[in-house]
Amino acid sequence: MGRRQSPLRQIWMVSREYGNLAGAGGIKDVVSQLSVTLARWSGRSVHVVLPRYGFMDPEQLGFQLLPDPLHPEKELSFEVDLNYTNEERRERVRVWTASQGKVTLYLLGAERFREKQGVYTYTAKEEALHPWQKKGMGHFDYFAMNILLQKGALDLMILLGAQPDVIHCHDGHTAVLPALIAEHPVLRHYFRNTGTVVTIHNGGKGYHQEVADIPFARASTGLPEQVIMESRLGESFDPFLAGAATAVMNTVSGNYARELRETRDDRLTGWLGHTLLERGILLEGITNGIDPKEFSPVDPEKSGIAAAFDPLAPSLLTGKKLCKEAMLQLVTRKGSLTGIRRSGYLDSDISIPLVTFIGRLSEQKGVNVLIGALKRLLAKDVKFHFLLLGTGGRKDEQQLVHLAEKAENRGKICILRGYDPALANKIYAAGDFFLIPSQYEPCGLTDFMAQLFGNLPIVHHVGGLVKVVDGKTGFTYQKQSVLALCQAIDQALSLYSADPGTIRKMQRQAVQLIIDRYTWGTVSKEYLQLYKKAKAQRLKM
Repeated sequence: MGRRQSPLRQIWMVSREYGNLAGAGGIKDVVSQLSVTLARWSGRSVHVVLPRYGFMDPEQLGFQLLPDPLHPEKELSFEVDLNYTNEERRERVRVWTASQGKVTLYLLGAERFREKQGVYTYTAKEEALHPWQKKGMGHFDYFAMNILLQKGALDLMILLGAQPDVIHCHDGHTAVLPALIAEHPVLRHYFRNTGTVVTIHNGGKGYHQEVADIPFARASTGLPEQVIMESRLGESFDPFLAGAATAVMNTVSGNYARELRETRDDRLTGWLGHTLLERGILLEGITNGIDPKEFSPVDPEKSGIAAAFDPLAPSLLTGKKLCKEAMLQLVTRKGSLTGIRRSGYLDSDISIPLVTFIGRLSEQKGVNVLIGALKRLLAKDVKFHFLLLGTGGRKDEQQLVHLAEKAENRGKICILRGYDPALANKIYAAGDFFLIPSQYEPCGLTDFMAQLFGNLPIVHHVGGLVKVVDGKTGFTYQKQSVLALCQAIDQALSLYSADPGTIRKMQRQAVQLIIDRYTWGTVSKEYLQLYKKAKAQRLKM
C-alpha cells in the first residue's frame, strides 16, 4: 500500500506586510486575503509573523503581549542571534498577538523594527530627525531586519511548541528561512516534518533583498560559507537562491513565471529565472486572487464611496456617476483633501471621461511612459480628465506636478501625492479608465480592484497583466512605448464616446471573470496543492 499523504493542519506565513497593519504594495493584500481564506473556509490553523514597526501602536490595533507558555504570568521575550562581521551579538524580541478573521497574528517587537516609520523606506519624519535618512531611501539595515524577522519567527514557533505543516515565505525578505532550517541542526530536526514555500512577488532588480557584503551575509545568517557562495547572483548573496535549494518556489502569475524562465525579460531580474532553470529548480505560477467583497461598490459604507452601484447589474450605473461627481468635487479648484498634497485640479464636468492611476511612481510602473503619454495627449487637446494618486522619486513627482500646474492644463490634470486606501477606493469608483503602463508586472492587483469598481484597465500586456482581455475586460497594448499607450487610451476614449453600450458590457464581463476565476476561494486551492507538494518533498528528505 502507498504511504498516506500527511494532512495540512497548521500553516504559518512570514511576511513584511499584512493587510491594513503594514503595507507598501500588493503583498499586504495577498498575504492577508490568502490567510483569511485558508483560516475561514478551509478550517486550518493559520498564523502570520511580521515586524512591529514604529508606526504601529499594538494595543490600539487590538494586540496584547504574548504570555510565556512556561510562565503565563510573564510576557514572552527572547534573544535572537544576529552577528555582525567579527562581532557576536544578539537582539531582544518581544511578541504581541491578536486574532483577526480567524488568523493568529504575531508582531515581533525589537529596537531595529521599532525605530522604522516606514515598511521599507525612510519617511519625511525620519529625514527631519536624521538628515542622512532621506525620504524614500531604503533602510540601510534592510538585510539585518529580514534576518531578524526570519530567525525570530522560527524561534517563536519553537518556544510555542508549534509544528507547522508548511511555512510560507513571502518575497526576498523571508526567502532565507528554508536555508536556515536546512543548515542548522536543531532547526533541521525540529522542522523535519515542515515543508517550505517561497513566493516571488517581485523578481525585479532591487527587490531580491540581496546583499553584496558577503562576510556580513555569512555572519548574520550563520549559514555555511559554501551555501553563501552557492547562493550568489552576480557578486551578491541572493535570498531567493538560498531558499530555492530546499523550498518549493512559485511566483504570482503563470505568465510571469514563463517570462522569467523563457524570455529576455528575465534580464530585469538579473537573470534570476534563468539561473533557477539552470539549477533544475521548478518555478510554478499561481495568479493572485482577490476577495470581491473587500472591493465592492455594492456596499458604499464599507468601501467608503459616495453611492452604491453594481457593475453586474443590467441597468445604467447611476451610483457610479454619483461617485464620479463626488470625487470631482474633492479635486476642483476649491476642493480639499486631508493629508494629501494636491497639484492641479479638475473641472466638475462628469461627462468628460476620467482616466486614473494609483500606485508607486517608479520605473517598474512605467511612470516615464505615463508622463510621455500625458504630454502627447494634452498637446493634442484630447478631451479627458486625469487623476493620479501615488508617491515616488522627487524627479518623477516634480515632472507630474509641473504638468499639472501648467496654465494650459488647468482643469484637466490633478496629481495627489500620498496614499490613503479610502481615497483610493473613491478614485477606483469614480474613474472610467485605469492606467497600468508597467515595464513589468509579476501579477498586478490594481487591475482587479479597478474592474470591481467598474473602472476599465488600460494595461501593458506583460506578466500577470495578460489576465486583462483586450476589448472584453479592458484594453491592452503590446510594445512598451509612449505611442502605444497613447493609442490604447485613444481607443478607450473613442469607444467611451461612440459606443457606451460596449463599455457597459465590458464592465460586466470584467467583474464576472474575476468571480469565475480569480477569487481567493479558487486560488487558495492551488496554494493548498503547493503546500502539499512542499510537505511531501520535506518528508522525503
